[in-house]
Amino acid sequence: MNIKRFSLQLSVFHGRTVPEDGVIVGYGAIIEAYKLAVPIPVKLTFISTKKRQFENNEWKVFPARYLPEENLYKQITFALKYEGVDLLIFKKLFELLKKTELEEMIQQEIQGQFSRRIWFLYEWLMDTKLNLPDLKTGNLVPVIDEKLQYAIDGISSPRHKVINNLPGNQNFCPLIRKTQKLEKYIEANIRQEKSNYLNRVHKDILQRASSYLLLKDSKASFSIEGENPRNNRAARWGMAIGQAGKNELSIAELNRLQQLVIENDRFVKMGIRSQQGFIGDRDRETNEPIPDHISAKFEDLDQLLAGWLQTQKLLIESRMDPVLVAANIAFGFVFIHPFVDGNGRLHRYIIHHVLSKTGYTEQGIIFPVSASILTHIKDYATTLESYSHPILNLIDWKASENNNVEILNDTIDFYRYFDATAQAEFLFYCVNDTLVNVIPSEVEYLKKFDEFKRFLDNKFEMPDNMISLLIGFLEQGNGRLSKRAISNEFNALTVDEIRSIEEQYQLVFLEN
Repeated sequence: MNIKRFSLQLSVFHGRTVPEDGVIVGYGAIIEAYKLAVPIPVKLTFISTKKRQFENNEWKVFPARYLPEENLYKQITFALKYEGVDLLIFKKLFELLKKTELEEMIQQEIQGQFSRRIWFLYEWLMDTKLNLPDLKTGNLVPVIDEKLQYAIDGISSPRHKVINNLPGNQNFCPLIRKTQKLEKYIEANIRQEKSNYLNRVHKDILQRASSYLLLKDSKASFSIEGENPRNNRAARWGMAIGQAGKNELSIAELNRLQQLVIENDRFVKMGIRSQQGFIGDRDRETNEPIPDHISAKFEDLDQLLAGWLQTQKLLIESRMDPVLVAANIAFGFVFIHPFVDGNGRLHRYIIHHVLSKTGYTEQGIIFPVSASILTHIKDYATTLESYSHPILNLIDWKASENNNVEILNDTIDFYRYFDATAQAEFLFYCVNDTLVNVIPSEVEYLKKFDEFKRFLDNKFEMPDNMISLLIGFLEQGNGRLSKRAISNEFNALTVDEIRSIEEQYQLVFLEN
């Protein structure tokens, strides 16, 4: 079947302005020709009429000599070579094609690496065999090109003479593209930088910082959800975060964690959902849903979660960078949204779980990523929406009788095959921010606290609880004690003593 050729006058493709005169090829051309109901890839390939080659956030532009032939096989080959593997596009395309079409296509160059990869992907995704004999000869080629996307070591598939290095299984396999941003983070070796920094911190300060950061991370995770929990509730969840990685993830463990997150379950049906779900607002007059995100169908949850659990185990034991693994697994969980409530906090717990299980946090102090996420809450929302909004346009739904959503089409593939690149970049940013800013800020604060405490101990012999109260008042007053504090809690101090304390506080906390 011929691929539709786009007009040179085309200026906009699915709401995206084309970079210059030319034609869209690869996945973009395939989507258009077959009217595939899939999100448009973040980056599309384009053949320009001009003799130049460049890349930006939305396009890979090639000169005319790269133009593939006007047939499906050559367009797929071009896409695999320059865009990588898009499992969702392949799945939706394979659902439309007859097996005989695939067999004829693959037999054109059955020993070629692209034919073998297409052949493998069809049988892997569709769970059915084509009427083709096993290959007897040929060097193994990887399904994922690691120049374009991140992969695992994988295992060989003798029938196709390929290495299945896909980072997942048929029921859950997000992919991450290699970008300059991600490669810079990985090359910077944040994990080693963290270890080097923490090795220079006194163990006592590190232990105290860890305790505070656990509580800080717990409170931040609730704040992201718009909640302001009591200290004991935040501390309880902080203890759970501190134990992340000790228990293997399972449905039972997820249920246990939800019980810790939800303090009052009178109005929440606990456990895996048995109803549809969405995130968003409601119409004020009709109370009908206005979704920002529609969760996976509850009928699909058993299959999705089984695949998700298998993939998280596979990736934790793989050589893939732990932050990439955490992005794949944690964001995959929150997109599926398997619970009625508590998904966001569990999603952030899973980040800690993965980083702990992979040895990223072996020194006893976690990365309080929720604190960084809270600081960058708008970027976090954008990252979530970069997944949710494109698939929202592809989900056919209506309001149910109880003003929930009723999903009318098949949506399971949207939750198991997606591009997690934006999520990986955001998580790496937060991990780096935590190392560079959040942890050092707390460590430096404790050092200053101890220095100021020594001054107070030596000069006034104040009890610890009064020192903490005094520092709290000074922080609120930017180095000055309020008249109320002087008149009440610290009325035993003289004017000269108050001046001395304020000067020392400013010297230690504000001038260093």
